[in-house]
Amino acid sequence: MKSSDKIRVAVLFGGRSAEHEVSLQSAANIIQFLDPALFEIVPIGIDKQGNWFLDHDIFVKSLEHNNVPQLGDDHSAWFTPEWVGKPVEKKTEKALLPSTGMMFDVIFPAMHGSMCEDGTLQGLLELADLPYVGCGVLASAIGMDKDVSKRLVMGKGIAVAPYLVIKKEEWQYYSDRIAQQVNEKLAYPVFVKPANTGSSIGITKVKTPDQLAAAINEAFRFDVKVLIEKALNIIEIEVAVLEALEPNCDPIVSVVGEIRPRHEFYSYDAKYIDAEGADLLIPAAITNEIKEKARAVAKEIFLTLECEGMARVDLFVDKETNQIYFNEVNTIPGFTQISMYPKLMGASGISYSQLLTHLIQLAMKRHTRKRELIRSYV
Repeated sequence: MKSSDKIRVAVLFGGRSAEHEVSLQSAANIIQFLDPALFEIVPIGIDKQGNWFLDHDIFVKSLEHNNVPQLGDDHSAWFTPEWVGKPVEKKTEKALLPSTGMMFDVIFPAMHGSMCEDGTLQGLLELADLPYVGCGVLASAIGMDKDVSKRLVMGKGIAVAPYLVIKKEEWQYYSDRIAQQVNEKLAYPVFVKPANTGSSIGITKVKTPDQLAAAINEAFRFDVKVLIEKALNIIEIEVAVLEALEPNCDPIVSVVGEIRPRHEFYSYDAKYIDAEGADLLIPAAITNEIKEKARAVAKEIFLTLECEGMARVDLFVDKETNQIYFNEVNTIPGFTQISMYPKLMGASGISYSQLLTHLIQLAMKRHTRKRELIRSYV
């Protein structure tokens, strides 16, 4: 049972995606900034093999090792996702056992990438009948798929960079034809991207035809669908969007931030490895007219993709024409010390702690609404 009247928040971290390590840093910040007067925190780690562990010590060890360590079946912190929506109180020598009463009031997923941010985890939490922070199953799945999200956004008249989509089987049998299409429809340079990863994992900038095959094979290490996208001469900007607590109100749209990579592009290394990998400008060094247009576009994308809770919308601005292009949406944006989403919200007057409280309140309100629905018809 809960030891206080505080809201018990289970912070999920780790996971089986390629963004496992980034998740640990996001979770560390979330745990640090959750208001201790309001919330009781229960860290839950998921290792790269998909095993679940519940323990504050696990979180500390995860940060030390930069991954959730494998602990074996005989560890007292062993946990199972089947218990996520059930109380877990009693410990035996080998495991935690279900008991009575609620164990968690709300789940805060601090997890990124496939099987974490793509609707998979959200579906589990829906089945467990638990409130959780962030977008639901539909928006999570759409947001993770760069191809599907672009198609929906284009339907609203928002521009995207020209791109091709290929499946792994197509590449295996028709590689020459695909290479010819890249030459004819896109021209170099291009970016090759897995359709369903974040943090720039698996992305390569390809400048010449002889580099294409290696880049595509690298992207297929992370996904079965790959995008080949024309590289534009652009300014990279980001906008944070937050659902309002009040019903029928427009979402809160942040000031516009700008990314100026010091690497070839805003790669994983530039984001997380190299402390000097990029300059983050808040507000962006663009005209007020473009800023307001970008904020309007970000709001439209948030609504079009049925986002809930939060999302970071990544946009491009053409340096010559000022045309705004949609790049991608992140439905569980990074919460690390250098992440743009909390920084943008902070610059818009919402502190880190206030932001986390707002998100948890949204999660619980949504869950209350959905519990009013009839689930059987007899």
